[in-house]
Amino acid sequence: MISRFQVFALLWLVVGAAPAPAAEALRISAQSTGTFAWQLDVIRRHGLAEEAGLDLKISESASPDAGKLALNSGSVDLAVVDWLWVARARALGAKWLFYPYSSAAGAVMVKGDSPVREIKDLKDRVLGIAGGPLDKSWLIVQAAAIRQGIDLKRAAKLEYGAPPLISQKLQQGETEASLNFWNFCASLETRGYRRILDVRDAEAALGLHQPLALIGYVFSEQFAANHKSTIDRFIAAAQKANDIMLRSDTEWEALRPLMNAEDDRTFKAYRDRTREGIPQRPVAAEEEDARTLFRALANIGGAPLVGPSQELDQALYYKPTPAAETEHCCRELIR
Repeated sequence: MISRFQVFALLWLVVGAAPAPAAEALRISAQSTGTFAWQLDVIRRHGLAEEAGLDLKISESASPDAGKLALNSGSVDLAVVDWLWVARARALGAKWLFYPYSSAAGAVMVKGDSPVREIKDLKDRVLGIAGGPLDKSWLIVQAAAIRQGIDLKRAAKLEYGAPPLISQKLQQGETEASLNFWNFCASLETRGYRRILDVRDAEAALGLHQPLALIGYVFSEQFAANHKSTIDRFIAAAQKANDIMLRSDTEWEALRPLMNAEDDRTFKAYRDRTREGIPQRPVAAEEEDARTLFRALANIGGAPLVGPSQELDQALYYKPTPAAETEHCCRELIR
């Protein structure tokens, strides 16, 4: 008579002899100079994709706009994209989904010895702005400034340009303040420049409870419906990478060649600001603050900015299935 132990051992041998399932491909667009490339490098070096049963097919892009084009063309499944772009696209009928990636944001910067101490002091002064008139950070700062009693669009002398140009203009004295992306602000801080208004503080002034992730993982509703487990497992792997980046300084030394930091101070500023931007709250809390911000931006930018709707699409945020993550963990334990 065969014992229960023998039956269990036989089943274990059969399961163990079965070939491992093929990893599922996930096509990703990542800007080669962006922080998403850093996270993907952590995932690669720690084998987190393989652990999740994923085969990540990475396509390098030259800019955030290239990632949007890749999504629209269907050449990739996922990219890190601007929250406001997704919100506007949904208002116009596109079916994209968004999952928070980073709340890192820029700031209005001035020279260390500048007489400009607060946003009201920008009246009649030259303000450089990275991006264009509808840049989300600029609109957030505008909305917060209006609540402080100054309409920067009318009160200041505005100059728009690419982030490197705007940074250069401030350093050369061609502008008296600049609103730039977070990494340019971090670099300026190491040179003695200071913030007079952080975009994250501007968000708080508009009623947000915590800084909002303004960029996130974006993919189509159709892809999520057909490959929900794939998306859930990627998000779980990304969160493991985030945990490593939060707790390990050694990990950042491995990332340093990708970071283009010209010195130790800039390297540490990039590291600290990236860590600061890693989301650590439930998606529902992000969604609540996103609705508040969307209304504020709709009041400032109108339809050209947010599309025909004055309210955020309630289906914009992707909700992972906790059961899917638990199931995957159980499979890994069995292996």
